[in-house]
Amino acid sequence: MKLLDKHSILEKNPIILLIGIVLMISVGGLVEIVPLFYLENTIEKVEGMRPYTPLELAGRSIYMREGCSNCHSQMIRSTRDEVERYGHYSLAAESMYDHPQLWGSKRNGPDLARVGNKYSDEWHREHLIKPSSVVPETIMPGYPFLAEADLKFSKIDIDLKVNQMIGVPYSDEQVTNAVADLKAQLDEDSDDYDAFIERYPSAQVRDFDGNPDEITELDALIAYLQMLGTLVDFSLYNETENNR
Repeated sequence: MKLLDKHSILEKNPIILLIGIVLMISVGGLVEIVPLFYLENTIEKVEGMRPYTPLELAGRSIYMREGCSNCHSQMIRSTRDEVERYGHYSLAAESMYDHPQLWGSKRNGPDLARVGNKYSDEWHREHLIKPSSVVPETIMPGYPFLAEADLKFSKIDIDLKVNQMIGVPYSDEQVTNAVADLKAQLDEDSDDYDAFIERYPSAQVRDFDGNPDEITELDALIAYLQMLGTLVDFSLYNETENNR
């Protein structure tokens, strides 16, 4: 009864109640925020993650320019229905080099977080040029101009440099060789192939748009799409979760 009497002090005095609320919120906020100042990174590092190759980074810029994230998300939630449909739920580390992140908030089309290597390059070419040719029920517009638009990459090193300035761990060597690396990713017989793979392990190397005589925006966009969800070995995570 005495405890209830003391509680009545807060109920009968709005100013004291307000002070109590402010104190509780302040303590709760400090408990959550202060530890972050002592952490170098709040994202758990995941083996396999690397910065985008110059070609993938150019493709990502085209993806943003054309508003693809308005209809396609890149974040699989941990609910059962999403995992069964799209694959392993998204990890924070998969977006650690994204500026800005492209999680999306709407799905007119499927989530693309695991689209890499799910379809062939030819499928992507047909889908981007005339979507209904491979998905008859789609409402997605076509982007045939991508196959004809030359990719402007002479200053791709500046894109890498800007990302380096905001925390993406591009080395000075990667920035200096950005143009050569972009070309090397499109040609397995390139003299720069070995150096490129050393700088970007597991990168996919081939002509993506089916036209080896030109470097097009379609090359870059398909290279970006084919990379999504391929850097992390999710079988290791599935084994760990199954053994719990």
